Amino acid sequence: MNTTIRRASVFTLLLVIALLVRATWVQFYEGKALADDKNNRRNVMEQYAAPLGNIIVAGDAVTGSKRTSGGDLAYKRTYTDGKLYAPVTGYSSQVYGATQLEGIYQDLLDGTDNRLKTVMDTVTGERPDPGNVLTTIDPDVQKAGYEALGDKKGAAVAIDPSTGKILAVVSTPSYDPTSISGTDDGAAWKRLTKDEDKPMTNRALRQPLPPGSTFKLVVAAAALEDGLYSSVDEKTDSPDPYRLPGTVTDMTNENRSAPCEDATIRVALQYSCNTVFAKMAVDLGQDTLRAMAEKFGFNDESLDVPVRAYTSVYPKDMNKSQTGLTGMGQFDVTATPLQMAMVSAAIANGGELVSPHMVAQTTDADGNVLKDYGDSTTTDRIVSKSTAEQLQSAMRTVVEDGTGVNARISGATVGGKTGTAQHGENNSKTPYAWFTAYGKSDSSDKEIAVAVVVEQSDAARSEVSGNGLAAPVAAAMMKEALKS
Repeated sequence: MNTTIRRASVFTLLLVIALLVRATWVQFYEGKALADDKNNRRNVMEQYAAPLGNIIVAGDAVTGSKRTSGGDLAYKRTYTDGKLYAPVTGYSSQVYGATQLEGIYQDLLDGTDNRLKTVMDTVTGERPDPGNVLTTIDPDVQKAGYEALGDKKGAAVAIDPSTGKILAVVSTPSYDPTSISGTDDGAAWKRLTKDEDKPMTNRALRQPLPPGSTFKLVVAAAALEDGLYSSVDEKTDSPDPYRLPGTVTDMTNENRSAPCEDATIRVALQYSCNTVFAKMAVDLGQDTLRAMAEKFGFNDESLDVPVRAYTSVYPKDMNKSQTGLTGMGQFDVTATPLQMAMVSAAIANGGELVSPHMVAQTTDADGNVLKDYGDSTTTDRIVSKSTAEQLQSAMRTVVEDGTGVNARISGATVGGKTGTAQHGENNSKTPYAWFTAYGKSDSSDKEIAVAVVVEQSDAARSEVSGNGLAAPVAAAMMKEALKS
């Protein structure tokens, strides 16, 4: 063999070896990365090759799967009462991915979760039947909140204080996830994402807003726990009007005839006295107030229910006048309806907060429980039982003979707190109307904590109030939860 042929043979052999090495590397080392690549069409084809598992509300599936008429994706996601449950389910789209429970439990719902595999599945390589997600949502409470909000822009959350189960997550305006679940829904997607009302935003969990006077519950809790005042019926040191420290601004009250000067905490909550709680916030100081707010859940950047809720904020590094403004839920204080429902839930539960969650169990296709989320709840002491009982009593006064009378319901004991939060520079836009409350049945052990915010309605600006707009929504939800 001459030198030229020998060299060509060696070179060719080296090329073959290099090709084999590369093929081995791709197959064994890069294979998983390539298989998991978001641009790998085979993943989407496999995901929608068979019907998905379902998200369950009170024993009934609120999701489904429909056979497609063409293309390489055999099934698409469908939703029952899609607008009603969109804040719970999220969406599963062949083009735009998945969000909320659909996204969090995607492996379980499409059958790729390793916990679903049997020995036979491992041997045959077949994909097992998908599992299901069982929620804690009460359909009657969910529907009551959705219908009560109606055409208003807003949100509501309801929690069982003793268990932490989330009974309702409502956000309006809403959208039907079915409209964007297929491959040819680009027009619907564009319309939804361009809509200035942001129907795809989960306002209940993921849109913190100034909570207004509902935050006064946190301030009152701090004052009682810190010993600034020993009782909700002890007179406070509260001038009316109250000049914010370091300013020439005199704070007054919405109701100029309300008995707010040196009012007790009970009376100050009853009439929602800004002067009392601004002065109280300054007396407590920002560090004490922040500590109490954080015990309730403010500034928690990892609140998963299991959907990650946006952080509700109590600010840092303020001067005294700014601290005073936080006492009435303004300045840079923000909260989600979930957060304010947690405040009422802890007060209703004797000062203990059970971690909120909206998934009860995950199961395989045969109903065998893979995880029970009731077993993994945590309970934290927020305030003493005495403080909680005093706040419950003061909140009842708000509903029985104060600013929250529209939350009264027969056959139940209800306590609440209204709020109207400024919106826009110099309060130039329509204020936010808030209401948070707890309700306990007079004839059973049923109880509920709820928070409602109305961002926008058809009401005239002069008629915007927590009692007028938000309290009736809360009442409708509590009535359904506490019915016999």
